[in-house]
Amino acid sequence: MLSRILPALALSGFSLLAHATPVAALYQTHCAACHGEQRQGAMAPALLPQSLERVRPAEALAVIQQGRPATQMAGFSGTLSAEDIASLAAFIRTEPTTPPRWTAADITASRIEHVKPHSLPDTPRFRADPQNLFLVVEAGTHHVTVLDGDTLTPIHRFKSRFALHGGPKYSRDGRYVFFASRDGWVSKFDLWNLTTVAEIRVGLNTRNLAVSDDGQWVMVGNTLPNTLILLDAETLSLVKTYPVVSERGTPSRVSAVYDAAPRQSFIVALKDLPQVWEIPYAANAPLNYKGFVHDWKMAEGLAVKGQFSTKVIELDAVLDDFFFDQSYTHILGASREGKGQVVNLNVRRKIADLSLSGMPHLGSGITWDWQGHAVMASPNLKEGKVSVIEMKNWQTVAEIPTNGPGFFMRSHEATPYAWVDAMMSPRRDTLQIIDKRTLKVVGSVTPSPGKTAAHVEFTRDGRYALVSLMENEGALVIYDAATWKEVKRLPMDKPIGKYNVFNKTTRSAGTSH
Repeated sequence: MLSRILPALALSGFSLLAHATPVAALYQTHCAACHGEQRQGAMAPALLPQSLERVRPAEALAVIQQGRPATQMAGFSGTLSAEDIASLAAFIRTEPTTPPRWTAADITASRIEHVKPHSLPDTPRFRADPQNLFLVVEAGTHHVTVLDGDTLTPIHRFKSRFALHGGPKYSRDGRYVFFASRDGWVSKFDLWNLTTVAEIRVGLNTRNLAVSDDGQWVMVGNTLPNTLILLDAETLSLVKTYPVVSERGTPSRVSAVYDAAPRQSFIVALKDLPQVWEIPYAANAPLNYKGFVHDWKMAEGLAVKGQFSTKVIELDAVLDDFFFDQSYTHILGASREGKGQVVNLNVRRKIADLSLSGMPHLGSGITWDWQGHAVMASPNLKEGKVSVIEMKNWQTVAEIPTNGPGFFMRSHEATPYAWVDAMMSPRRDTLQIIDKRTLKVVGSVTPSPGKTAAHVEFTRDGRYALVSLMENEGALVIYDAATWKEVKRLPMDKPIGKYNVFNKTTRSAGTSH
């Protein structure tokens, strides 16, 4: 078996098993063929601490014991002892003795072209409104369902990469959608032709991606290795690798990367450094910004003025996530300790502190007009409340009590209500409905008692609210947004999120961007 798993080493006369600890030898014998010798993934996902952050220890143990349905992962309860299985479950959460690497050469070599560019028809192959489609990410067996938002019926379902991370991002016309998996795979899907176009692995653990408003570029943020990756959106090929380090050489993981469409730039928050980076992608980006770090060692023809250079904004606290105001002039960010701040991207500094506590989830914030002023509302990952912030003076004007800590908040321009979950609490089965005029909770829905319900998204016209029943045998539960009555339920395999083309591409105030 060793010669099958590690042919090169076996032929050279070297036995990795002979030099490994007992649990490392177990891994090489039973896991390496699919998950890679250094646990960085191969036919199967990576098994590194960063890759398993959101997998509970008990869940990982159960997968090793029983396998994973609809995959090649077989259970080992009949071949390994309980002690060996427990050792493997602990082993995959430890750092490898040799730090894993993923270079530009690895990225380029991983690229898969499924379809030649411009070889597919430029018209949708279905009758549904392409602007009112939803992509529903089903995490249970790693599939994506394409849902017609008018008839509320699925029209297609396809296999995704393991553990998609963060919401998919659409091209401006809604034709193409880009996914990032936790294992670093970026996939480009042609939504009009219902087919995957290309894939490339940009890292070993990826945070999220952003697509430029002009549709030419994809920027991906990694936590392993500490890099930003710029891709050509048409071919999904590597353009540039940015090491994420400070001027003093301190490395950092990427916390989030977003497209700031009106600015024609990518905005990047760092997880381990109190900095925000702005990277313009427009060809006429100005040169005279103080703080640009120029790099002319790029692909020929790309270094046009300030294009793709990095503008560093120094802060006094790390931003774990952030929210843009309507003009994309300011970002509202917060650390995991609850320290909130407002950063003006034009003057490149913090201009105000936010009065927040707990762990506000500003990246899931939404905005609306209240008493003639724009406000932003954010759920909280540690406390049962929604904070409402006045966008003119950055003051907290209300704290709305909720059932418990929640992750998502959503609304739509056509409804007077905002929906918020409590999925981090014992009341995870119930979503509360807030009147955006009075800032009061006025109702609630419980799709299935005892089952986690979260992540609301609205149809293009705001008529229906779609709720995820986040269970392995879960469902998409559809409500009338005006009466809060259930109108339909579609069985789904742990639907963790759903994303409407029109709401996302038009940057609706009721959803995240």
